Amino acid sequence: MIWICYAVMIAVPYLLSGINTSIIVAKIKTGKDIRTMGSGNAGLTNTLRVLGKGAAGIVLLGDVAKAAIAVLIVRLVFMFVGGVNTMNPEENMTWVENFAVFMAIVGHCFPLYYGFKGGKGVLASISAIFVYDWRIACILLSIFIIIVAFTKYVSLGSCIASSCYFIVSFCFGFLIDNNPAFIINTIISAFCGGLIVFRHRENIKRLVTHTEKKLGEKAK
Repeated sequence: MIWICYAVMIAVPYLLSGINTSIIVAKIKTGKDIRTMGSGNAGLTNTLRVLGKGAAGIVLLGDVAKAAIAVLIVRLVFMFVGGVNTMNPEENMTWVENFAVFMAIVGHCFPLYYGFKGGKGVLASISAIFVYDWRIACILLSIFIIIVAFTKYVSLGSCIASSCYFIVSFCFGFLIDNNPAFIINTIISAFCGGLIVFRHRENIKRLVTHTEKKLGEKAK
């Protein structure tokens, strides 16, 4: 039965997070593909810039819900089918939910339904991490808010917060929780953050050349 749980851990977060709310909302509202509008990214920030606050609000709710529900499903399946409490460090299985976070990011970035071209995984990642470990999520979200508040660059805040994921994960796992799975959790967290930074590579180029749009600027 445990192999069913592992299959769910991989498939459910990927498939559920692959449902891209911004693509759906843009198609309904304009008949166009959000990936051909603005920055071309199928995510919250681009939706806000090209479609406005109402559409962005729907995308926010959709992306938060799908990733959070995906990790919660994995937790419940391991609990009731596999008989494993993935929240208990003593069972050495906390990495399961962290891997579900990674698969949720992969699903959002490379969705099966949309030719493997999706968003950048920021909103999906933070909502999934909140289910996995709310303490880590609060720290990462605080870092993001501080960076964006001072610089007005959403991409910069996303990259810095994502890069800090493995550090915060290590600190909680090794120094605070004494979690036996802290090494694998740190590695998974590094892959999560690395994937998000990779998805922001074009933003990073624009940040270097000072052509990146700040929060509140409209897409042309």
